Amino acid sequence: MILFTAVILLASGLGLASAEVVKQGSTCTVTPSGTSDDTSQILSAFRQCSTDSSIVFREGTYNIRQVMETTNLRNVSVDILGRWVWSADNLQYWIANTLPVDYAGLYTAWKLGGTDVSIRGHGRAVFDGNGQVWIDENRNGMAYSQNVTMTNLDMNTTSNSQWSAINTDGIDTWNSRDVHIANWRVVSGDDCLSVKGNSTNITFKNVTCYESGCAVIGSMGSNAWQPDYVDNVHYEDIRCIHSSNAAWIKTYPGTGHVRNVTFKNIEFEDVNQPVYITPCTYSGRNCDSSRVAIEDVSWINIRGTSRYNIAAGMYCSASAPCRNLRFENIDIRPKNGGAAKVLCSNIQNQATMGWQCTGTCPGNWPQQLDGNR
Repeated sequence: MILFTAVILLASGLGLASAEVVKQGSTCTVTPSGTSDDTSQILSAFRQCSTDSSIVFREGTYNIRQVMETTNLRNVSVDILGRWVWSADNLQYWIANTLPVDYAGLYTAWKLGGTDVSIRGHGRAVFDGNGQVWIDENRNGMAYSQNVTMTNLDMNTTSNSQWSAINTDGIDTWNSRDVHIANWRVVSGDDCLSVKGNSTNITFKNVTCYESGCAVIGSMGSNAWQPDYVDNVHYEDIRCIHSSNAAWIKTYPGTGHVRNVTFKNIEFEDVNQPVYITPCTYSGRNCDSSRVAIEDVSWINIRGTSRYNIAAGMYCSASAPCRNLRFENIDIRPKNGGAAKVLCSNIQNQATMGWQCTGTCPGNWPQQLDGNR
C-alpha cells in the first residue's frame, strides 16, 4: 500500500488517481483496487480517520476478503459511493473467523461501532454479501448501539436456487437505544423489523416489508436467568406484503417486560395472521410459565387483508397477563370473504381494549396458519 500524506501532496503537486488511501487534513479518501483484496485499505482509512474525521470511499468495487472490526470511532462521517462485495469463494475462512455479536449465537463479518457516526450512501452504495452461496450452503443486526439513524435503504435477500433464504432478518436491535429507521424497502426470509431484548427508544417509519414477519417485538426472554426489557418502541407507516404476520409480539417463557409499544398506520395484504402474541414462541410449551410482562401496547389504524379467517391470535401468559392493550380503528378482512376471528386469552382489559374478542386462543396457537379455523 502506498500512503500519501498531505505534505507529499503539497510538495509534489501531482495527481494521485492511483492512490489507495489518501489522508489530507481530517479526511481520508479511499480508491478501490478493482481486482485485489481491499480490506486493508478500508481498515487503514478507519484507523487514520477514527476521530473528528471524514472518510470517503470513492466509486468502484471494493473486494472484501477478511473480517473487519472498525469500532471506537468518534465523530466520524462516512460517505460510500461504491459497491462493497464480500467474497464468495472462501466460505471456510468466514465460518472460522467471523466476529461474535453476543446474541443468539450470531456472528458478523463487519463489526462497526462508535459515537456520533454517520454513514451515507447517496443512493449509490451497495453492500453485496453474496447471500446466494450462503443460502445454498446453509441477518443484519444492531447491538450495543446508541443514537443511530439509518435511512433510505433498499435491502433484498432472495434465493435464486431451490434453497430458501431462511432466518434472514432485515434488522434486529439488541442492547441498543435511540435508534431511528426510516424509508426502507426490505425483502427478507424472516422478520423484517425486529426489536429484541434490552432495546429502548426505537422508531421505524415508512418501511415496506415483503415476504417476511414485518413489524415484531422479539423474540426475547430466551434465558430465564437474564431478563430482557423492551421499552418505548414506535412503528408507523409500515406496509406488509405477503407476510407471515404484520404487528406482533413473540417471547420465550423467560423474564422481563415489553412496555409502551405502538403499532400505527400498518397496512398489509395477504398476511397469514396479522396480529399475534405468544409467550412460548416456537415450542408452544410452558406458555403459562413466562413472566415476560406485556403491557401498554397500542395498535392504531391497522388495516388490510388476512390470508385466512383469523385476524388475531393473542395468548398471554397466565403468570403475567397482558395489561393495557389498546386497539383503535382496526379493519382486517379475510381476502376470501367472511368474518374475521379475534382469539384472546389472559388479557386483563378485554372488555375495554377496543377490539371485540370472538373466542379464546389456545396456548400452543401457531404463528402461521395453513387454513381457516
